[in-house]
Formats: sequence, C-alpha cells, structure tokens
Amino acid sequence: MKVTDGYPEYMMKSIKLVEEKREKNMSQPVKPMSMKAREEALSKHHPDYMKGTKRKLKVGRDKGMLLYNGIVDLLEAKPVLDPKDVDLSKIDYDVDLLIIGGGGAGTVAALFAYESGVSKDKILIVTKLRHGDANSMMAQGGIQAADRPEDNPTLHYLDIFGGGHFTNKPELARALALDAPGIISWHEELGIMYDRQEDGEFQELSGGGTCRNRMHSAKDYTGMELMRNIRDKARNLEIPTLEFCPVAELLMDDKGQVAGGIAFNLETFEYYVIRAKATILATGGSGRLHLANYPTTNHYGATGDGLIMAYHAGANLIDLDTIQIHPTGDAYPEPLVGILSTEKIRGLGAIPLNKNGDPFVFPLEPRDVESAMFIQECKQGRGIVTPTGMPGIWLDSPMIDIIHGEGTIETKLAGEVRKFKRFGIDMAKHPILVYPTLHYQNGGVEINEKTETKIPGLFAAGEISGGVHGKNRLMGNSLLDFNVFGRRSGIYAAKYVKKAKIGKLTLNHLDKYNKMLKQASIKPAKSAPIILPEYRGEMAISRALDIF
Repeated sequence: MKVTDGYPEYMMKSIKLVEEKREKNMSQPVKPMSMKAREEALSKHHPDYMKGTKRKLKVGRDKGMLLYNGIVDLLEAKPVLDPKDVDLSKIDYDVDLLIIGGGGAGTVAALFAYESGVSKDKILIVTKLRHGDANSMMAQGGIQAADRPEDNPTLHYLDIFGGGHFTNKPELARALALDAPGIISWHEELGIMYDRQEDGEFQELSGGGTCRNRMHSAKDYTGMELMRNIRDKARNLEIPTLEFCPVAELLMDDKGQVAGGIAFNLETFEYYVIRAKATILATGGSGRLHLANYPTTNHYGATGDGLIMAYHAGANLIDLDTIQIHPTGDAYPEPLVGILSTEKIRGLGAIPLNKNGDPFVFPLEPRDVESAMFIQECKQGRGIVTPTGMPGIWLDSPMIDIIHGEGTIETKLAGEVRKFKRFGIDMAKHPILVYPTLHYQNGGVEINEKTETKIPGLFAAGEISGGVHGKNRLMGNSLLDFNVFGRRSGIYAAKYVKKAKIGKLTLNHLDKYNKMLKQASIKPAKSAPIILPEYRGEMAISRALDIF
C-alpha cells in the first residue's frame, strides 16, 4: 500500500477533492440545524436511541430503570468484596474525610476541605492509579465561564439546560453557571496559564451548542494545565495520598451512614480499612466499559467503580440511559483510534467534510447531534473507510491557518500537531480523519447542589455524579464541573464532619445486595467493581469493525 504524507493513495485522492472545494466551503458555511432536525438525527443514528444498547435493571433502588448494558452487567454482578475477607476491628486509617479518586474533582475537594477547616492529616485521597491519572488530565479544549460584559451566567445556564435536552436538574445547572467566573479567578490565583489576546484579556473561543464565546483554554492541553497546578497545590500542602489503592467497596455503619471504604493495594494485595466521617466519591466515568462497542478517549482506570459502590450502598442513579459520544475521535491511523481530536479544532474554524469534500453539518452543533450526523454520513456511504475498516469523515484542519494566519495551528494546537506528526501527517497541510468515540458519562450518582447523595455521609463530584448535564454535556463544562462541584463537595463535607458521629462499622449492605440478586433470580458470572479493564484474548482485537 503506497503511502504519501502519512495517508494511503486512495485517501489522498479524497483529500484532493477537499482541497479543490476548500475555498467554496469556506465561503458557503452550513447553517445550524432546527430542533426538529436535531431530534430526527439523534433518533436515527445516536447509540442512545439504538435497539439492543440498553436494558432494564432488575435489582436495587432503581429496579426497572433503563441503563446501558455494560453498566447493568456490573450492577447485576456480585460484589467483588467478600465481607469475610476483611477484619473491620482493625482500622488502618482513621480520618475525617476520605476522598475516593485522585483526579480533578477529588483534588479540588481536598483543597477546599482543607480551606474549610479540615486538618490535612485528617484528609485522605485514595486513588486507583497515580495521583492525576484521570480523564481530567486528558481534557483538551477548554473550560466555560461567562465572564465577559456581553455574556452572563443566565445565558450560560440556558446553554447548559438546552444542551442537556432540558433534563438537567435545574439547581445543578444553575450552580455550574453561577460558580464559573469565581473558578476562573481562583485559577488565576493558582497560576494557571490561560491563552490571552494581545491586549491581555482572555482568549475565549466558541464551543458546540453555545450562544457566546466563553471557552477559556491553555493551548490544547487545558486539563493537563489545570491538573498541574491543582495537584501541585495539594502536594505542597502535603495532603496524604494513597496511590495504586482502588477502593473496592464503601463502608457503612449501623446507623445507615457511609463511614469510609475498603481499599485494595494493587502491589501487596492487602485490604485497608479506612474509617471516615464523610466520604467523597470522585471516581470519574466508565468509558473503559466500551458501551455500545465504541472505542474510548478515557484513561485506563475509567471503569465505573463509583457507580457500583454507591449503588451497593443504596444511592440512586440518574441519566445513565445516555452516554456522550464525542464527534471527533481519531479514525486514522489505527494506533490513534478513539483518541480525541479536540473540539477546539472546530472552534477555530475547521469544517467536517465527507469523502467528496462536501460539508454536511454545521461544525458546532451540540456533541450528540454532531456525532449523529457523522454516523449518518458514514452509514450512507459518504465516509472514508481506512485500511483496517474504520469509517471516518474529514476535519479540514488547514482552514485554521487560512482563517487566523499561518502558524495558528502550531501555536494553538501544539499537542494535536505532535500527535499526528508521529505518523507523518501534517494537520496544517492535510485534513485529519475522525469518527465519533465514547467520551463522557453524562449521568451518574444523583446529587443535590451541596453534592450530597441520598445516603448520609456520602458526597459525589465530577464525572461520577449525575444530574448536572442531563442527557448531553456541552464542551468545556466537564473541567468546569469538576472544579465547581469538587469545590462544593469539599466545603459541604467539611461542614458535615464537624457534627458527624460514626457508629459500628459494617459491610452488611453487601450481604443484602447478594440476597437481592438471588431474589431477582440473577446468577452473576461476574463480580464488580472490576477495578481495571480486560484487554486479553478477543478483547484485544481492534474495535474499528464493531461500531456498525
């Protein structure tokens, strides 16, 4: 197979059509879709609407709820922890606040709990991998905040609510929008280096589904820049952290409160009993379950652990009948399949095109709509199919330098440029091939505006929580989410621990859950949470051929 500039010859023929039509495509932009057209596209082509992707849950508080199959599989599995294997009389860590997860939400929670009066020695971050190994580190495009005179939190709220198909919990969408400007101010104090204009004001770009430009970014590695500063702050404060110690189950007490968790050391295979007056779940999402057989942008540890532990303890779930499929996962070359190409590329002006070089969708529709249109174009035969069978459409990245001046791509999308150059592709010279990929867990454990769950002593923040984004999240609201609700969880958990009194520790809720499984005539072949994804045997085969 002959390859030129990183692409096979037959793909270069399609790229030639893109180049020939570029000037026309830039002068005749596609208009945004009507609400009716959006709903039609979603109903026909988004996996949330496809038959066979979901089923009703047979056990627990949310029995009868329709959820994605991969999540139901874990909720109907037996608890991975056998209570008989743990001696609850031996307390390994006795703290005021246990934070499960060392990504953005967990780290922000720790900082604000400390600021709210919890002694650093009474805070414990427990994380599955290393501190910072999380989707938060991988986020690229930016963070939304309505902090310009021509914008305001009300408009941001309306975008959040509309983007979520008006299913968001209003008080959570309100908190997200109202707290946003203050979060940006806090980031400035931390030293986060957001992109600036020549006059020193923030550069704020457009995002899909938004009525104003309010996307603050740090080139195309915004999440890494945020985590660098947030994690450094926590480390400088010497807040205790246990790495490579996933929490396998929550601890309860005889009063029905969450009272900590049972951690498992991945290196020594020991269990640690952690007693805590308050517990914050910040375990992130579930992308590594590959729901609906999609590749994923998610980090290796995103296996939905928090959902399972919280449900075993009696918390309720919300909006897990939807998942976010990001429109621009990489489709070529094969080693990049599923890795994200940031929405910032479209925010800077790149247009999606089919194999004939023709535009077919407004570039900044909400993510679910944009994804549905990409899927439709490929299903109808107007996409490019790679040598490994992966479908895709072109994202005409060279437009960016034409619009903003030569060198813009190199400056604003440094990470993307390096990624493709590894495979001989210059995205300033040629378009890149993309296809929707599993990106975000829209729903999760239901919380209120104080980040409280239904179970006393249990808080949740970040991607594990549900209700903030409704049925679809807009770009830039995930980094905002972990900051807003990470902060709130730290503050409100700190208030809670001042009055909390823990009773006798117990894992009886696991025995009760096993009984519920039996009563529902479920004979589990699996145990959950699974802690790490399985990629042996058939699971190691490329998913490029499984999407349709």
